[in-house]
Amino acid sequence: MQQQPESVLTFSRATLHDFLDGLSSAAPTPGGGAAAALVGAMSAALISMVCNLTIGRPRYSAVESAMKAILAHSERARTRLLQLADEDALAYSGVTAAYKLPQGSTEERSQRAVAIQQALERAAEPPLAVLSESRSLLPLCLEVAAHGNVNVVSDAGVAAELCVAAVRSSLLNVRVNLTEAKSEAFVARCEMAMRDAENGLDAELDRVIAIVRAKTAPKERR
Repeated sequence: MQQQPESVLTFSRATLHDFLDGLSSAAPTPGGGAAAALVGAMSAALISMVCNLTIGRPRYSAVESAMKAILAHSERARTRLLQLADEDALAYSGVTAAYKLPQGSTEERSQRAVAIQQALERAAEPPLAVLSESRSLLPLCLEVAAHGNVNVVSDAGVAAELCVAAVRSSLLNVRVNLTEAKSEAFVARCEMAMRDAENGLDAELDRVIAIVRAKTAPKERR
């Protein structure tokens, strides 16, 4: 297994202030990939919050088992998405290293071309994983919006918006790694994953937001 430099593995443990400082700097990482992963993790955390404010309440006893299962999923996703922020930075550093390889001779140019293709494919893997993890959260947003504690239904809506933002951001992060990719099989696999993620995305988000709006509509005055 490739050893991960300690300098790269800081984003999931950094303070929010430090993360945003790094994001705004001229340094190449953290960048859009890590930001997308963090947004997905925030979505997962909000889903967990709604679950935690539903579990143990007598009014919601009928859905307690379902909420516990959702909570387990959202917490696993939150942990994984934070890991992916680090993995994205590591993969990007591999791309920059490959482009810096010498190209003075024919053999060096050939080795560099192979290294670049390998690095581009590796760099697409973290955003692909963020895409998958984030997409898996949207059905959970629908469940907690529909059946969770009504007092935090707006948080379920925010979770859904963040989830979709993470998915759409990851689509961009995958595509940028495909611009120079030569492997037709790899490109086809990525394109299939992107199509699957986009399928029904808007409709599912609309359903969540419709539930949130219905439950937060102003009550009629008497």
